[in-house]
Amino acid sequence: MADILPIYGYGFSVLKRRAVAIDLPDEEKAAFAETMFATMDASDGVGLAAPQVGVSERLFVIDSRAMIDAESDEQGIRKAFFNPEILEESGEQFGYEEGCLSIPGIRENVERKPVIRMRYQDAQGKSHEETFEGMTARVIQHEYDHIEGVLFIDRINPLRKRLIKKRLLKVSKGEFSTTYKIKYPR
Repeated sequence: MADILPIYGYGFSVLKRRAVAIDLPDEEKAAFAETMFATMDASDGVGLAAPQVGVSERLFVIDSRAMIDAESDEQGIRKAFFNPEILEESGEQFGYEEGCLSIPGIRENVERKPVIRMRYQDAQGKSHEETFEGMTARVIQHEYDHIEGVLFIDRINPLRKRLIKKRLLKVSKGEFSTTYKIKYPR
């Protein structure tokens, strides 16, 4: 079984930095993606970006299947994205309450477009270009933000952000319990 890594909590500088590209293929990076899947699963997450485990590289993993409503036509996916690039976002923005493993206990409404077209590589270095919609697109956008150094709280109303400032400070100090391994900057 793959190791379970600690999640880096709010306040670490790696979460606010634009991540660097990965040279592929790379067997170590493919194995690292599997470790990220194991960490995400152990944390009951639907996505995890490399900066969230302290690695400033352009890699994230998602499993959007748990986000899909039973009545939806959407299937959801489980996939690793190396060196992703969002090429286009389209459709009418819609809000949804998002949370983040790096910011436990805080959920806020975030507006995002429902369709994205992106280019990415698989672990073997093969390039793909695909369109994703609905909840899968939302999960991808959230994780993509992480490799750009953007947190979901950066996308909320400034007044809301001021209102949760004390809670964010508590998270950064580790004054919060989780069911998964987490590191705090203070």
